[in-house]
Amino acid sequence: MRVLGIDCGTEYTGYGVVELCPDQTLLCLDCGAIRLSPRESLPLRLTQVFAHLGSLIQQHQPDEVAIEDVFYAVNAKSALKLGQVRGVAMLAASSAGLPVAEYAPLSIKSAVVGYGRAEKQQVQHMVARLLNLAEIPEPSDAADALAIAICHLHTSATQDRLRVAAR
Repeated sequence: MRVLGIDCGTEYTGYGVVELCPDQTLLCLDCGAIRLSPRESLPLRLTQVFAHLGSLIQQHQPDEVAIEDVFYAVNAKSALKLGQVRGVAMLAASSAGLPVAEYAPLSIKSAVVGYGRAEKQQVQHMVARLLNLAEIPEPSDAADALAIAICHLHTSATQDRLRVAAR
């Protein structure tokens, strides 16, 4: 299974493409961040996110997309803008016919580190270790997106095992 993980943000939207290989190893195919200028209008930034994610989907042909749930925001205006970016990310995935899974930050940290209240650096180090990367992915938004993809792959594998066991 190949998953595109997306860490939505209004200035940086991280992305990471991870594949679960037949031997159960995880392979990082691509990661990075869509950098958005706060000087640009919000509609233009949303268009850039949609176009870039569409291009990534076309290039990597993921089976599914996973994004982080919104858990809190400093103010209502920030929450609304983040919600709009998340909506565009979901639209990019669904318009390509891909299912979208959403995960709470605690679930992502638990899946990657084993502890839901792990620090950002712990998540970044575990992402690098799980994907056998020489360096921690930069920017941190890319590492977060990879963590979201890993969380989805682990969750899907567990659900598949439970379905088989229930038969």
